[in-house]
Amino acid sequence: MTNTTVAAYLIARLKEAGLEHVFTVPGDYAGPFLKILDDTPGITRIPTINELGAGYAADGYARYRGIGAACVQYGVGTFSLLNCTAGSFVERVPVVVISASPKTSDRKLEREQGILFHHSTGNLRADQLVFQNVTVASEILRNSTDAPGQIDRAITAMLTHRRPIYLEGLNDVWTEVCPAPAGKLIPQTVSSDPASLAAALDRAWEKIQSAKLPVLWAGVEIQRYGLQDVLQKLIDVSGLYFTTTSLGKTILDESQPSFVGTYAGPASPALTRAVMDRTDCPIALGAIITDDYLAIMQSDFGKMIEVTDDEMRLGYQYYHRVTLSDFLHGLLHRYQTSKTHKNYSLPTVPPDVAKPVKGQDTLTYNLFYAELAEFLRGEKLTDTTALILGESTSLYVFGNLFGLPQNSFVAQAAWGSLGHETGCALGVALGSGKRPFVVAGDGGFMMICQEISSLVRQQSNAVIFVMSNKGYAIEQAFVDITAFEPTGAFADFDILPEWDYLALATAFGAQGYRVETVDELHTTLHAVQGLTNIPALVEVVIPQKDLAPQLKRLAATPSLDGSPLTGRHQW
Repeated sequence: MTNTTVAAYLIARLKEAGLEHVFTVPGDYAGPFLKILDDTPGITRIPTINELGAGYAADGYARYRGIGAACVQYGVGTFSLLNCTAGSFVERVPVVVISASPKTSDRKLEREQGILFHHSTGNLRADQLVFQNVTVASEILRNSTDAPGQIDRAITAMLTHRRPIYLEGLNDVWTEVCPAPAGKLIPQTVSSDPASLAAALDRAWEKIQSAKLPVLWAGVEIQRYGLQDVLQKLIDVSGLYFTTTSLGKTILDESQPSFVGTYAGPASPALTRAVMDRTDCPIALGAIITDDYLAIMQSDFGKMIEVTDDEMRLGYQYYHRVTLSDFLHGLLHRYQTSKTHKNYSLPTVPPDVAKPVKGQDTLTYNLFYAELAEFLRGEKLTDTTALILGESTSLYVFGNLFGLPQNSFVAQAAWGSLGHETGCALGVALGSGKRPFVVAGDGGFMMICQEISSLVRQQSNAVIFVMSNKGYAIEQAFVDITAFEPTGAFADFDILPEWDYLALATAFGAQGYRVETVDELHTTLHAVQGLTNIPALVEVVIPQKDLAPQLKRLAATPSLDGSPLTGRHQW
């Protein structure tokens, strides 16, 4: 039997699962693993500036490749990475967190003599125990005998559940000899209970066929579990219209006539809101339902069909052991065998976002949105661009876009960590081959700005647009929306410092731009189009009190108890 090392074993399994890049921040405990990684062909170490950058990049990479990985130092590194991993856990992103900790002999000294080794809390299992909360497997590799089995079980769990895992290797164990990998790791197959599945399909079929306007509401699990083709076939054969969650935007091509817009509650386009208000049978498939959807859950819970990786229900009736894949395939089969294809009527509604006044030159959220969207379409860039939005006003504005191709929109719309959009850009670029166009709030960008340096280092031509209004606008809208009125004022804690973004771009080695008007934006968009091996940082200056109507509707929506939804996005 061929032998290898524990580090090489893990790397081989990662490559087998489709990984070609590992995002890293070095540390002495991790040194042996990183040396073996650098010596392994077919996989590349990608350095980042800090652990948030590594974690966000691995997350963005995994959204396209089905696996991502970040390697950081024990304690100080892993605890910094925890936020990123939590976001990947919530949003079903399969990321491997690789950590390295004190070696066997050092652990003996710590136990017997009370010596506190650097980066340790004093509890040598602290990191593993913390990560148990945001992973589907959390392991410490203590010896070469057990390590291969631990690695295989963890990666299998990640592939099965599409969620992160944590693997911590002792410093000396990485170079210990173990048998080479045998066989191939595959996701575990979870089967539905036949009787429960049949009952669920019967009842769902009956409800859908009797409905006047059933609507498919698709979520990100459709993409995570490889069900996009099945859903598209269902749409084609059934005549059903579909919408998506914000997190699931572009899981299917959105230029098709059956797409009625991305549903983001009150922040949705007029047509989407009208359809979801009128539907008498919303069919939520693989949707992670956040507090953006409180209104529809209050009004339509009893008439909704909801199927996820975790549960299946029809109204208040739950069906146990019914998987998303089996239900979706079963519903498709019903349509194919019955040859039922209905024509449903959509409501006619005027658009609720007026086109910018002709000649208006001062940029606002919606004017910037309109101009950037027109540029991407006019230059035929939508197929080669990944549009990455942060949890900010811009997410709800750009969520109104129609016509985007499949897998062209990225947003951490459920976890909503500020800075994710800029941090994940490098991972998206390497994982997808697309050019990242990032729209970041200035507050979020300030948290992760140093990752511009990582983009420069990798010669990425990502474009980072920073919406510069010198405040946490979305936060302020949920805290006190009257601050946007002429006599209102932002809370002190929602005011940001002024930055010289052009100087910042120069310091990091990027190309910097500043735009305040439509004409300046046009000039800059054509300039950045020609960049090939350098990122662009574009400050988009907008009035601080520009309250996008999408955000205004969302922030003003009453909660389930009738009070305004203030403080829903507390970061």
